[in-house]
Amino acid sequence: MNRKKLQVAMPLLLSLVMVAGMAIGYKLKDKTTVTPGFFVNAKRTSLEEVVDLVNARYVDKVNGDSLKQVVIDDILSRLDPHSVYIPPSELSAANEELEGSFEGIGVEFQIFNDTVNVVSVVPDGPSDKAGVKVGDKILFVNDTASLTGKDATVARVRTFLRGKSNSVVRITVSRDGAVKKIDLTRGSVPLPSIDVAYMIAEGTGFMRINKFSGTTYKEFMFNLEKFKEKGLKNLILDLRGNGGGYLPEAVNIADEFLDNNKLIVYTEGDNIKREEYTARREGLFETGGLVILVDESSASASEILAGALQDWDRATIIGRRTFGKGLVQLPFRLSDGSGLRLTVARYFTPLGRNIQKPYNKGKDKYIEELIERFHSGEVVQADTSTPKGKQYKTPGGRIVYGGGGITPDIFIPFDTATQPRSFLELYLRGTLPRFIYSYYLSNKKEFDRYTSPADLQKNYHPGEREWKALSAMALQDSIGLNRVDEYAKRQMLSRIQSLMARQIWRNEGYFEITNLTDPMILKALQVLQKPE
Repeated sequence: MNRKKLQVAMPLLLSLVMVAGMAIGYKLKDKTTVTPGFFVNAKRTSLEEVVDLVNARYVDKVNGDSLKQVVIDDILSRLDPHSVYIPPSELSAANEELEGSFEGIGVEFQIFNDTVNVVSVVPDGPSDKAGVKVGDKILFVNDTASLTGKDATVARVRTFLRGKSNSVVRITVSRDGAVKKIDLTRGSVPLPSIDVAYMIAEGTGFMRINKFSGTTYKEFMFNLEKFKEKGLKNLILDLRGNGGGYLPEAVNIADEFLDNNKLIVYTEGDNIKREEYTARREGLFETGGLVILVDESSASASEILAGALQDWDRATIIGRRTFGKGLVQLPFRLSDGSGLRLTVARYFTPLGRNIQKPYNKGKDKYIEELIERFHSGEVVQADTSTPKGKQYKTPGGRIVYGGGGITPDIFIPFDTATQPRSFLELYLRGTLPRFIYSYYLSNKKEFDRYTSPADLQKNYHPGEREWKALSAMALQDSIGLNRVDEYAKRQMLSRIQSLMARQIWRNEGYFEITNLTDPMILKALQVLQKPE
């Protein structure tokens, strides 16, 4: 594959490889506390003695916590790529993503020009109720804590804006040139795991799940029931970019598609006996067309769900080979407030497939395997994606494979259309999101006329006006767009349309527009339209 085309993919890969660190646990709340006597051992180990000697006798002052973390990280790195130690200061944030909510004021912000800008306000959240608006610039918290200039950092903003529910915080904002103080009461703010759910065609629902958190099954059922009321006959479930999460959430969703006590997944390890998870109740969508979308960053719980439905011939899997994570982590809370997510078992699909890819060459090689798929051409050529693992036969006679992820039934290549280097700079420097936000605020009355993403897509067509405005802002960041060809220009203008939909309606608006031309979506609709 042309290496220039890889330049498009590489920035994406930097985020995709993060799925390698995603944990899949049984139940976080049930198993996070280690009993006081768990680590009690009358005989001191040589490791403990070395650490104590270094702290007590070493020639220079040593940070004991840093030394401890280095030792723990080194131990875990010799086990597998997914066992991870989480320091006390990071544990709360790490758990929030999987819990499905956090305590704060309910705004989405971005930092532009060393200033905290409110780009979205959670409906009915604390900020919405207090009158915070999109476009507000947060200057101070509790009158004295500055959030501008060098103090405008993501970590500092979160430290001051998040806090226990029912606690009161005052923010000072700049709005339309005037300074305004707003008192608000913090509350629980949802972190939805479903980006969007809507009827994409007559009788066909579309749902995109970004992770499997503690609220995913509840969110899924809420939307599935709404689909059923609208005459659902087919469903497209999008798991692209979903790095995993809680095992029970994936199992419960699979249960809605499978009948007759069918096996969904089983787990087993040297220190954990085999445990089977089966369909236990009458599912809400046991019959009807079902398509699952996956890609190279679909991992863990996503692979459990896709693998179970593939093994039972219940769904057509469309996309590209998944990440290949077949290890199960349990979370443990340590005595000092830190956490450990330790691999305790492997999971197996109903046919007995463990889809874990090899990790015996170290963590770096493990992550690089994902990048190698781009170098080898696997993500763009179906004939290079054929797995070499053990073959299994489904009840319907299809051949599926173990090891190295879930191979889709229908392959859709990665889009390697080259983009100008200047476009990559727009993303890397944050110029494009800043442009979308500022252009929206400058033309808010115009955009307020659009009632839905469909209305925007039909009637708002970015053109020369938007291109000139973007080019002017790009020059401020020393990015020149004067050499961009017409094809690339049209692609960017189309991108502006979908990003404007995200600015107005968040993920719902973005995906409703991008789905109109998404090759995987179009293929899924084609498959579901075929007569049985």
